[in-house]
Amino acid sequence: MKFIDQVEIEVEAGKGGDGIVAFRREKYVPAGGPSGGNGGWGGSVIFHAVENLQTLLDFKYNHLFKAQNGGRGGPNNCTGASGKDLIIEVPCGTAIYDAETDELIGDLVEPEQTLVIAKGGKGGLGNQYFLSNRNRAPEYALPGLEGERKMLRLELKLLAEVGIIGLPNAGKSTLISSLSAARPKIADYPFTTLVPNLGVVRKPTGDGTVFADIPGLIEGAAEGAGLGHDFLRHIERTRVLLHLIDATSDDVIRDYNTIEQELQAYGRGLAERPQILALNKIDAVDRETVDLEALSTQLNHLSSAPVFVISAVTRTGLEPMLQEIWHILDQINAVEAEQVLS
Repeated sequence: MKFIDQVEIEVEAGKGGDGIVAFRREKYVPAGGPSGGNGGWGGSVIFHAVENLQTLLDFKYNHLFKAQNGGRGGPNNCTGASGKDLIIEVPCGTAIYDAETDELIGDLVEPEQTLVIAKGGKGGLGNQYFLSNRNRAPEYALPGLEGERKMLRLELKLLAEVGIIGLPNAGKSTLISSLSAARPKIADYPFTTLVPNLGVVRKPTGDGTVFADIPGLIEGAAEGAGLGHDFLRHIERTRVLLHLIDATSDDVIRDYNTIEQELQAYGRGLAERPQILALNKIDAVDRETVDLEALSTQLNHLSSAPVFVISAVTRTGLEPMLQEIWHILDQINAVEAEQVLS
């Protein structure tokens, strides 16, 4: 399945049905009055968030979505049938923007959440509506109104509590495969990961927490360099960032600063997000030339975030790191619960 996380589409609600001009023509009714019915409402376009979709692939080749028009009014004061609403299913985490103004219209995060994005046009009035003492036989009716028409940009932002970030080949895919049942492509060359990967990591309580492995960032990612710019949006919703750093790099501090600068440049509060640092690949480090304790101390001075020394391959140090992640998530949940109560 191809991962598509941004598309532009056009939606058009249904036109309201036309009112009609009609008069009663019944036997033994000498003075039949106007009886033209009103047109029916046009169908609306409604977005519906569902859990069984993970991509916007369905919109890749179909860019126009139109709801059903309302029916014309009928004789004998019959109102036309309303047009059927068009229900468009999207993955949870889909943000909907006006493509022309860049305004956020809605954000569908919860399963079964719905949003009326374009309202159907109102049906036109039949001539029976215009009956009055002054006009006993109106011979005109109104057409239905056009439905709303919008150009939209859909952006999928993955719903994960923990986002794994870092330079290419920092070991992000290996880590998520070690922690969960996810099986991303893993190789020894940069940019192996071309799309975000999701994995569910179980807490000691049995609850599942979603981790997202974000494609590697490089210097200039926030301005469009490399792959990271396209996927930085996926960590906007995360609660905790797990910054993975390759301990075998010739300059660990430079690597750390590169990612931190990209988070700052991208904005949207990412740089202020709770963060954990993890020096990875310690199984491949030459302990005679690399002082892991000194590197940890340096990183700790640069950031207030806790630093862990791990190996995703041998699973060394993963348990203490996970315990810290659960602790941070529990603190965030407690704060949010307090805010709701207050």
